[in-house]
Amino acid sequence: MTAQQSTERTLDAAVPTAAVPRPTAPGATAQESLTDEELATGFADGDEECLAAAYHRWGRLVYTLARRSLGDAAEAEDVTQLVFLAAWRGRAGFSPERGALAAWLVGITRRKIADALTARTRRADLVAAAGAVMSLNAHDSASPADTVLDRVLVRHELARLPAPQRRALSLAFYDDLTHTQIAQLTGWPLGTVKSHARRGLHRLGRRLREEAGTGGRHG
Repeated sequence: MTAQQSTERTLDAAVPTAAVPRPTAPGATAQESLTDEELATGFADGDEECLAAAYHRWGRLVYTLARRSLGDAAEAEDVTQLVFLAAWRGRAGFSPERGALAAWLVGITRRKIADALTARTRRADLVAAAGAVMSLNAHDSASPADTVLDRVLVRHELARLPAPQRRALSLAFYDDLTHTQIAQLTGWPLGTVKSHARRGLHRLGRRLREEAGTGGRHG
């Protein structure tokens, strides 16, 4: 098991999939009963139980910030997990003496929200590019056969992507799965799913825009 998979298992154990972290309840573990300062020190020292406790203690805050900014529960859940994964992998850059762990997590949350909004813009650009390709002949009384050819063009460009990127985008667009669901289905880490999707969207969008700019067909 890789270090990243171990971290994700710790987070999965801390909170059920697609659920929002709950405040500390009676009977909480010893780590969850620590003061904020003690928890932050344990987190910085690499104690995975402190990671789980931090997720329970501040996960709702992170989720709320993401939900307010993104307006989407599934995206907010994805961002929440990404924030804690990023915090854990980057814990060497956190020093309890320089500031509170909660404030550090909020800073990471703002960056991940910005990333999510940027990804949303890329998806919108892709939809616009695909729409341009699909409507190339709309003003020329396009026949049903032409429409089919446009759809084949999009599928053809999708098929030219590297296999992981193609699978991630196919599951997202054709099966309407969230990044979290794709990770569960494929066994890939959530960050890997997002990376494949982001790169695939960039390449596919560029290809579709190129096709739209050259008329979409040759010969």
